[in-house]
Amino acid sequence: MMKATRIGWGIVFAALCAFSACSKKSDTHTRKLTDAQRDSAIAASSLPGANVVGKALAISDSAKVRANQPVPEP
Repeated sequence: MMKATRIGWGIVFAALCAFSACSKKSDTHTRKLTDAQRDSAIAASSLPGANVVGKALAISDSAKVRANQPVPEP
């Protein structure tokens, strides 16, 4: 009797594993913030290293501005 119960539970467990592996995956998880928004939120927080993220964002923004300036003609 004990062996039959174990086999029964084993079959139930295997069936649950199989059904869960074959179930439809939900694609409802989407990123709500852009990378820049997420980085800005981190920079404004009190997390360790947040000031470094803020400095990196400032450098990146200034480099982006310089890259978009027209090149003076000689």
